Amino acid sequence: MIRRNGRQPGNEEFMYQFFVEDEQIANDLVIIEGSDVNHIRNVLRMKCGEKVRISSTSGRNFFGTIDRIAENVVEVCITEETALDTELPCRICLFQGLPKSDKMELIVQKAVELGAAEVIPVAMKNCVVKLDAKKAAAKAARWQEIAKSAAKQSKRSRIPVVREPVNYREAIALAGELDVVLLPYENERGMAATREVMERIAPGQSVGIFIGPEGGFEEKEVKAAIEGGAKPITLGRRILRTETAGLAILSVLMFQLEN
Repeated sequence: MIRRNGRQPGNEEFMYQFFVEDEQIANDLVIIEGSDVNHIRNVLRMKCGEKVRISSTSGRNFFGTIDRIAENVVEVCITEETALDTELPCRICLFQGLPKSDKMELIVQKAVELGAAEVIPVAMKNCVVKLDAKKAAAKAARWQEIAKSAAKQSKRSRIPVVREPVNYREAIALAGELDVVLLPYENERGMAATREVMERIAPGQSVGIFIGPEGGFEEKEVKAAIEGGAKPITLGRRILRTETAGLAILSVLMFQLEN
């Protein structure tokens, strides 16, 4: 029998967490497969009887005890289903202009820790990095693995999605499906107006954040975003790096929206 409650975490926050597909859960048993098996066996060196937290792709969360560790599978007996949800009450999508070198890895990792639900790399006019289809797919797969790892570490209830890079027109179309779109822009002035925009964001809304690459937005890109409904905001008098700007806004939203 699985117990269900909504209690706050105690020692559970120190448990290792694993994500599974819904079909890997049957009654009171979870079957862990794939790379997590090697991680449990050979990296963490976990033993039968140790407690873990399990999150499913549909957002259900469980506590359980490792019952069997085999070569290709680990079986976990569910002891409790919990209503505890670590997701923010807003779905936040980060539209990140492709940065140079490996900065995107840092951005994905920290965005996941701060609560972003989706990271969408965007090829913008001033991006130095140019990816062909093959490289874009490989990069996206790498970034998705980083998102999964960060979700485990930060005890997320869901693994955020990292899309393959899109062009700016596609990004504007995707943003058009969201309730609020924020556009930090170095030429925008007035912290009071920015505070007003941020304070109006409420639980249940979907929020997009557009961040330019190292070279910033092109004027045409700013115009297209505003015409599409984006709200220009300022991040203060200092110019933030591309890997800092999105995280700054995510931090404000996390603090504002966290229950």
